[in-house]
Amino acid sequence: MTTQEFLGKQNFTIHNQTVSESCPSNIALIKYWGKYDNQIPANPSISYTLNHCKTNTSMEFLANEPFSVQTFLAGNEEVKFAEKIEKYFKNIEQYLPWILKGKYIIKTENTFPHSSGIASSASGFGAIAKCLMKLDAGFSGDPSEEESSRKASFLARLGSGSACRSLYNGLVVWGISDEVEGSSDLFAVKYPVAEIHDVFKNFNDWVLLIHEGQKSVSSTVGHGLMNTNPYAERRFQEARENFVPMKEILKSGNMEEFIRLVEHEALTLHAMMMMSDPAFILMKTGTLEVINKIWDFRRETGLALFFTLDAGANVHLLFPNDGSEEKIKTFIETELLQHTQKNGVVKDVMKF
Repeated sequence: MTTQEFLGKQNFTIHNQTVSESCPSNIALIKYWGKYDNQIPANPSISYTLNHCKTNTSMEFLANEPFSVQTFLAGNEEVKFAEKIEKYFKNIEQYLPWILKGKYIIKTENTFPHSSGIASSASGFGAIAKCLMKLDAGFSGDPSEEESSRKASFLARLGSGSACRSLYNGLVVWGISDEVEGSSDLFAVKYPVAEIHDVFKNFNDWVLLIHEGQKSVSSTVGHGLMNTNPYAERRFQEARENFVPMKEILKSGNMEEFIRLVEHEALTLHAMMMMSDPAFILMKTGTLEVINKIWDFRRETGLALFFTLDAGANVHLLFPNDGSEEKIKTFIETELLQHTQKNGVVKDVMKF
């Protein structure tokens, strides 16, 4: 598909509407880090969609009033966020020609702590895109469920790249890969459930809140620094290549190789940050202590506790529900929570 296929209908009748939607966050296994113009990823990525960590959004559209956006986060008005959404709406007008023909009052809240290492931009823009598609259906007629989800993913991507992956449950791919039929740089697609071993369909993701403040370098700046990173092109190629073993791992259920690849991807993401110019380090002392304790625990017990990292200090602890989870949970609570700021942990599961 091309961007032309997402252009909005020119015949529509607008009227006041209020819609509500919810969208979960996601955590990438093969990482997206680096992009081209118009939110095109420099390499394909694959993520798990979470279940409990989501953004709930209501959007009131007041037809024929001067275009403006008013936003509230957890009941508090956020002027800067409103300015960001206004800019976003103007950028996507060609896909929703009615979008600037009214006023918006947007109320949103997350079910997880802000700055917790869970991608609130992904769930936030995912929820907004889903609301916009509901409005569009009310003005222009109902599209098919598949068309609506695909366009919502397309629109979410233009707000926050990784948001496009949050529109689907399970394992989700964004970016063209020869290993995934139908994959695209313009929107995300579900990874075929029939090609996923059962062991990967029942997973926990507990997020240790090592650092709950603002990151020293934003993801937007971090992506931009890949433009001058001398290792960027090799990294993009490696991500493409990693889809080959990932496809076989997911089909065979090879947990040992899954752990190796996921942890390698997480550490590579942070290696790219350290090799940027200027270099930056988002991991904290607690991050490294947790990683080393995980490795020791796995060597001593053989249990499948492993980690991935987003662009921050907090650690996503991944482990399957396979009968060993109680031992793993006890280890986390007795040995790893001490490395968080306030014994902070967000407990979630992967959603299929």
